[in-house]
Amino acid sequence: MSLSIESFWAVVPAGGAGTRLWPLSRQSAPKFLRDLTGSGRSLLQETFDRLTVLTDDRFMVVTGAAHQDAVLEQLPELAGTERVLAEPSPRDSMAAIGLAAAILERRDPDAVLGSFAADHVITRAKKFTEAVRTAVDIAKEGWLVTLGIEPTFPSTAYGYIHSSLPLEGHEDVAGLVDAFVEKPSADVAAGYLRQGDYRWNAGMFIVKPGVLLDLLATWHPDFAARLRAIAAKPETLAEQWPKLPKLAIDYAVAEPAASAGHVAMVPASFGWDDVGDFDSLATLLDAALTVDSEGPTVLGDSSLVSSVDSTGLVVPNSGRMIAVVGLDDIVVVDTPDAVLVTTRARAQQVKQVVAGLKNTAYEDLA
Repeated sequence: MSLSIESFWAVVPAGGAGTRLWPLSRQSAPKFLRDLTGSGRSLLQETFDRLTVLTDDRFMVVTGAAHQDAVLEQLPELAGTERVLAEPSPRDSMAAIGLAAAILERRDPDAVLGSFAADHVITRAKKFTEAVRTAVDIAKEGWLVTLGIEPTFPSTAYGYIHSSLPLEGHEDVAGLVDAFVEKPSADVAAGYLRQGDYRWNAGMFIVKPGVLLDLLATWHPDFAARLRAIAAKPETLAEQWPKLPKLAIDYAVAEPAASAGHVAMVPASFGWDDVGDFDSLATLLDAALTVDSEGPTVLGDSSLVSSVDSTGLVVPNSGRMIAVVGLDDIVVVDTPDAVLVTTRARAQQVKQVVAGLKNTAYEDLA
């Protein structure tokens, strides 16, 4: 039986450098192009596999011009189809998703688009499919719909979605969003979990293209007009793109639309991780292990790792032997031109290393 959802389009913004996963992820080879699960498929390819079951060939990637060739190399199915949109420069998620929406508004009047990041991991595909199908049905009624991930611990690394009332007409499957809230402190996050009506914000939005652009026009009319103008005359992209604001979709549309009562949330529990740093990567890989083993978790060729009384994560990516002795919760990432040594507890601070490389003789390593 086909799982395809009629008129449903997947829009995948593929950008960012993944600085917390340096040196595995770089500006030139960001994390969405990497196999971080040991599956043999990159995160982008896994996203493609997961979504094309629901969309058939209705799949678009919006990426930087510098990564267009790499995206097409990994997804040859999209070659020559005008389904890989290349941004002349980074303008954040609203411009990327808005451009796709403006094109789809003209191309398919019945379209419902779902925006999903290229670098997230989802482990329960059936639950994901069920949540998306519900969200599409609600979006057809004119709602901006988001998927709210059931929090499994009081994370300070994610934003949250608050919904205290059921959505009229869909009381059993969706709620009305009161607010999107920023990354909280540990105490506040613990309070969110105790309260029970907060969900993680994974940045997944399902909406009719025209609804999204009309909402954007409510608060940023020039922004919406420029996106629609580019879609009408694609040859003006290079000229008009630098004039677009750098805004995330959360700030540009989701937050004010929630305050105005236009956002619905479908609660979801499908095993989600944004692989934000090496600590979360280690947790993800540990959970996937089917056999208990001693020593650190290895992403790559385990024959290149020798450990004694050690735990953590080791990524041998240069062909050299790595020996770890008497260290707990360590992170070692070995690449041909850079080596990272830290701990899982300090993994978030890796981005500071990347920032320190800027404007130095080693900037090309960032």
